[in-house]
Amino acid sequence: MPQGRVKIRVDRAARIFLRAGVVAFENLTLDLYDDEIACLVGPSGCGKTTLLRCIDGLLPLSDGQILLEGRPVRRPPEKMAVVFQHFGLFPWRSVYANAAYGLKLSGAPRDRIDARVSAVLKLVGLDGFTQHYPYQLSGGMQQRVGLARALATDPDVLLMDEPFAALDAQTREILQEEMLRILEQTRKTIVFVTHSIDEALLLGDRVIVLTARPARVKRIIPVPFPRPRNLAAIRAEPGFGGLRARVWDLLREELQGQERGDAHG
Repeated sequence: MPQGRVKIRVDRAARIFLRAGVVAFENLTLDLYDDEIACLVGPSGCGKTTLLRCIDGLLPLSDGQILLEGRPVRRPPEKMAVVFQHFGLFPWRSVYANAAYGLKLSGAPRDRIDARVSAVLKLVGLDGFTQHYPYQLSGGMQQRVGLARALATDPDVLLMDEPFAALDAQTREILQEEMLRILEQTRKTIVFVTHSIDEALLLGDRVIVLTARPARVKRIIPVPFPRPRNLAAIRAEPGFGGLRARVWDLLREELQGQERGDAHG
């Protein structure tokens, strides 16, 4: 994907948890572009989720800055939404009420809420389940509700923290392909954290490989496969195996270095 306008700039950023003595990331610099899907991969515990929380303004930086369209992020921006790994639904609210939650908080008028929630529930395939409750839904359907809630506010930026990690393999693959369909229709800047190299290569325009903690950007790898994509076609691409091996080699270097550090710690 050609690089467009910088949407988010992470500039020499650091986050240190002083009480725990943990440096999640430091001197981390990264540009994220309009309408791209950037997938973050890295060793477990390297600071990927912490970085997302700082981008969203939920955690302050210890050093450096994060800019959204050139403006420092100091609190959660209105045009940014997060989809979590653990669905984060209100069990006492219906599918409709969960999806409408952010819009209601923003004070949107009822007719706009109704129109927007109906549209996003149809987009994620849940228009027949508006009055169901989370306990009546499968894990995959619950995550669709979480995605609908994030999309309902029509954010410019969507942060996704391993949204499919808690799902079984078959459901995960179905939702990955659904995600491609949805994101190609909505055209947003997506920052997607994953442990799966295959998922990163399926969804991403770029794969951003982070080092072990304290995280820095180790390598940025463009994903050359054309869109629209699907899992079978991507895996059949002649360059898929080599690209997957390249990302894995970079991750393995970090994992081995992390293990050596732990052994000498």
